[in-house]
Amino acid sequence: MRRPFLACRPLRRVLCVGLAAALLSQGAGAQTTRGPGPVKDPHYGDALFHFFQHRYFSALSTLMVSQHFERVPQHAEEAEILRGGLLLSYGLHREAGRIFETLIEQGARPAVRDRAWYYLAKIRYQRGHLDEAQAALDRIGQELPTEFREDHALLSAQVLMARGQYAQAAALLRAQVEESRAQARRDDPEPAMRAAYARYNLGVALIRNHDTEAGTRWLDEIGRSGAHSEEYRVLRDRANVALGFAALQAEQPQQARQYLERVRLRGPQSNQALLGFGWAAAALEQPREALVPWMELAGREGDDAAVLEARIAVPYAQAELGALGLALQGYQDAIAAYEREHAALGESIGAIRAGKLVEGLMTLNPGVEMGWFWQLRELPQMPHGRHLARVLARHEFQEAFKNYRDLQFLAHQLAQWRDKLAAFRDILEHRQQAFAERLPRIQAAARESETGVAALQRRRDAAQAELDRVIAQRDAAALATPKERELLERLARVRETLARVGDAPEAAPLRERHRLAEGVLRWTLDEDYPVRLWEARKALRRVDEQLARAQAREAALAQAQRDEPARFASFEGRLPALAGRIEALAPRVAALAREQQQAVEALAVDELTRQQQRLAVYATQARFAVAQLYDHATRVPGGAQERSDAAPR
Repeated sequence: MRRPFLACRPLRRVLCVGLAAALLSQGAGAQTTRGPGPVKDPHYGDALFHFFQHRYFSALSTLMVSQHFERVPQHAEEAEILRGGLLLSYGLHREAGRIFETLIEQGARPAVRDRAWYYLAKIRYQRGHLDEAQAALDRIGQELPTEFREDHALLSAQVLMARGQYAQAAALLRAQVEESRAQARRDDPEPAMRAAYARYNLGVALIRNHDTEAGTRWLDEIGRSGAHSEEYRVLRDRANVALGFAALQAEQPQQARQYLERVRLRGPQSNQALLGFGWAAAALEQPREALVPWMELAGREGDDAAVLEARIAVPYAQAELGALGLALQGYQDAIAAYEREHAALGESIGAIRAGKLVEGLMTLNPGVEMGWFWQLRELPQMPHGRHLARVLARHEFQEAFKNYRDLQFLAHQLAQWRDKLAAFRDILEHRQQAFAERLPRIQAAARESETGVAALQRRRDAAQAELDRVIAQRDAAALATPKERELLERLARVRETLARVGDAPEAAPLRERHRLAEGVLRWTLDEDYPVRLWEARKALRRVDEQLARAQAREAALAQAQRDEPARFASFEGRLPALAGRIEALAPRVAALAREQQQAVEALAVDELTRQQQRLAVYATQARFAVAQLYDHATRVPGGAQERSDAAPR
């Protein structure tokens, strides 16, 4: 019997970078759940730009640099959430866990905390770190959003089952089944699907906990139910196949046939169902009925184990029916097919060892940046491309190849950084030369500026003293406009002229006119005095501001003259250090990439080698059956027409 397996929803496979986006929308201080809110620090916005462009490595490196230089003070918590999500997307769950723990200790919102632990548990489970996944699940409180609670219960049960704690998993799944059924009665299709997965996993958990009868009831309930979607039909077929092989193992072939008859003929579980149905008929000593599903299965394409087994099961049934000639030909055809497939597998293994698989996958699936959730989209040309299906379907191969691709990306990044360092050296030399050439002119201008600023300061002080005198004496004439000053001067000259004339009678009208004109002008000056005094003070404040800016620029220029040589020296020291780090890392990354390529190829070769070994077993069984048929034919006259009970099963 094939061991029942856990059902995991093809669920919303939310990426861990989706975790970052989701958490950002609910981060501390956010006013809405529709997005991360306004960006207050430009450097944080730069990281978000790369993030939403799916350039996650650039987003991570940009963000970490900005954090190092304290450029995102107004988004400190959101930046840490984003960094944790990005690290999690690369499988660095321990580093991400430390970030989330720190956020929690600093008082992150409960909803943010619980969602972070949920995603962290999911990644740890997918990576096979079961104890760490359980620890993360234990940290989840009561604030997990409603849409995650059912998946949280399912994930908790999966972790328990993976750790062998079937009784605890069954208890948890029973509660989830009852809750999901209650929701399904409210005509919500989504809980109905969750309830189906919960019932399936509950059945598996009970069977593994040695409660076969109860587990069978749960699986049978799924196997007999109607299906409203393709997802449900696949789950139903899985349940029936698991029940069928369990019945075969328990030597209940009639019951096994009833289970296996429910499986769709063209579904993904049909090969196993056809094979099991045939063996159930054979166990009931009904070789004719066994021959029908086996012949259907043997005529299918592919290297599936059930198809390969059917190629020797068909001649076995023929031998049971007494058609020994057909059986002999069937075994010989099977042996020839196994040998051809064995040779084809050898060619594929040779191509893999020659690097064609890994190099082809890299060439056809370049991608922009590294990422743990990167997917294969194009397959390379291989001698027998059908062999790639089983290889690429393995989780271990996918993870190993992603690691290899990430190492290649890092090697490319190191090469780019090496080239950039050379450009930085040229830029530094150019700036040093320009600084040396401009420094004398700047220093001369600074000396002139110092003189000019001092003179302006003295003029400003004189203006302040004059203004103080005007206020003290209420000298409205001192605030007169140029035209008014001209009039005052003309009136003064007229007064002097009238004084020389003396008391001549004809001068009396002129003196009266002079008195009236001067009175009007003095009255106007006195009337406008408050406004003009306010404007004078305002102008003096503007002068103070401009003088302060000039003095600040002067101080900054002097500080730059002192600091710039130190900055040049700092860069000159950092560039060789960075170059040394790159030169040390590059061979390490290259060596790791070679080792990882070998590991990837070894995984692929091991899978194909196992297929060769399986073929060898089938071929040996077929040869043994042929030998038995020949032996039977030599001992029994006309044996080719008689039944042989010695044909291999």
